[in-house]
Amino acid sequence: MPEIHEQTQARLNNLSQLEAAGFERFPYAYPKTHDAAALHTKFAAPLEPGLEWLEEKVSLAGRIISWRDTGKLIFADLQDESGRIQLFMSKNAIAQFDAAKFIDLGDIIGVEGHLMTTKTGMLSVKVTGFTPLVKSLHPLPSDYYGLADKELRYRRRYLDLIVSPDSRKTFVTRSKIVRFIRNFLDAKNFMEVEGPTLQAIAGGTEAKPFLTHHNALSHDFSLRIALELHLKRLLVGGFERVYEIGRVYRNEGIDQTHSPEFTMLELYWAYVDYEAIMQLVEELFSSLAVEITGGTQIEYASQSLNFAAPFARLEYVPALLKYVPDLDFDPLELDKLRAFCDARYPQWKAVPDYKLLDKLFGMYVEPLIQNPTFVIHHPTVISPLAKPHRTLNGVTERFELFASGFEIANAFSELNDAFDQRARFEAQAARRVAGDDEAPELDEDFLLALEYGMPPAGGLGFGIDRLAMFFTNQTSLRDVLLFPLLKPERHVETE
Repeated sequence: MPEIHEQTQARLNNLSQLEAAGFERFPYAYPKTHDAAALHTKFAAPLEPGLEWLEEKVSLAGRIISWRDTGKLIFADLQDESGRIQLFMSKNAIAQFDAAKFIDLGDIIGVEGHLMTTKTGMLSVKVTGFTPLVKSLHPLPSDYYGLADKELRYRRRYLDLIVSPDSRKTFVTRSKIVRFIRNFLDAKNFMEVEGPTLQAIAGGTEAKPFLTHHNALSHDFSLRIALELHLKRLLVGGFERVYEIGRVYRNEGIDQTHSPEFTMLELYWAYVDYEAIMQLVEELFSSLAVEITGGTQIEYASQSLNFAAPFARLEYVPALLKYVPDLDFDPLELDKLRAFCDARYPQWKAVPDYKLLDKLFGMYVEPLIQNPTFVIHHPTVISPLAKPHRTLNGVTERFELFASGFEIANAFSELNDAFDQRARFEAQAARRVAGDDEAPELDEDFLLALEYGMPPAGGLGFGIDRLAMFFTNQTSLRDVLLFPLLKPERHVETE
């Protein structure tokens, strides 16, 4: 059994003292009537000193995050989900006042009393009774300094949320973003659905999946890497506007804008093309900016980004020709592109030919895009699920939305030609056989669905996490994930 730290033992002793004073060790519930924020709103500053509202009976519960005992008076801060409020405890007003000395910082308690202001005019609860609800067995991090160790913040997110109002605000905002998106799409008659997380073939994009084994079916399955192919099956089945907000998993690297598991939204809208999806994205993101920040101008990473519609547009291939030094030929000629890159970027020797396009775009073009911009007309070779452009050769009716140098949304006029789709899947399968472990397997069931007929449609996908980064001014994906994936801690057991 692990050795009990002396601070923990002291807190356990205090718990026993509270129990000896007549308090229940672990109460089952506590009847709250108010929260801190509601009281601050109702009794807004500035307030006169020395006021009391005897008729305003209140009952609150929360965590004690500051405590100052003068002997006959105690001043404490109680923090609940909504915020903080000061407690004023007087020996003359509380029957079990002497037992309060056994309350520790971090304990969760319930209090009842009425409202008052101190000599400085601070709104406080004049406590007439308190109930210890649970003892914190460990001291909290400093309320002032918080958790300086970032990894500890991610690993002990509950502590981060206790001591950091900014962290709590980030995740409240993220929840508001998801709720707004749902309400926006529901109002446009989209239906929310759920697809399978375990899939026989993980498709919809090029990424390395996580593999698992299902014992009852005696078969290996993949965790999904995208939501796309099952949502498109629903278009075949007759639903015309569908979306899903769900977790996806990609067995890839971790950096500031990538996580092995993240939340995506994908939607599919029958009988429209990518132009209609662009308009939808402009309306959604512009109205989201207003909802979350009060306007379309947002501050992100020391920049001011303008989410007012319409967004700028930038064509993929012309952008490469303009910004990649010495690129003076059609980059869709992959043999020439291979020779060009081999001469200048020998570190890319193992990169497949078609991925060199995105390598160059990521190096030279993406960092230049700051305000929201639609990058349009991606090459067919890197867009296996998008329709060919109706007038331009070698490119597709696809766009990605970029801002602050990275991609936040991806959309197509969806490919619904079963023969063309089969040819592209076969090309991907050939790359997989050649050693590209990100290329998906050929999905015969999806091809069969297309053969029954999928209506022309526009589709959209974007990461909720990256979007949350923009609207909470966080530059790392981990700061908008409540529990980012981390390497497990190594615990050393004591004998």
